Amino acid sequence: MNRLKELRIERGYTQIKMQILTGIDQSDYSKIETGKRYYTFEQCVKIAKALNTSMDYLAGLTDEKKPYPKSRK
Repeated sequence: MNRLKELRIERGYTQIKMQILTGIDQSDYSKIETGKRYYTFEQCVKIAKALNTSMDYLAGLTDEKKPYPKSRK
């Protein structure tokens, strides 16, 4: 979960700010950052959107921080 914390700090966000942006309780968010708790798919989506990154980056599947382009239907 180091990427999660590093990206949050890089963006200048506190855990409280992440709570506001994602709706995830600050204590739960802290546990996610430290690896004491896993996030759900829905929480991962919210975190990725709040940090303007991709879920793949959060999962360590890519080193590209930029989010994927939104598809237009």
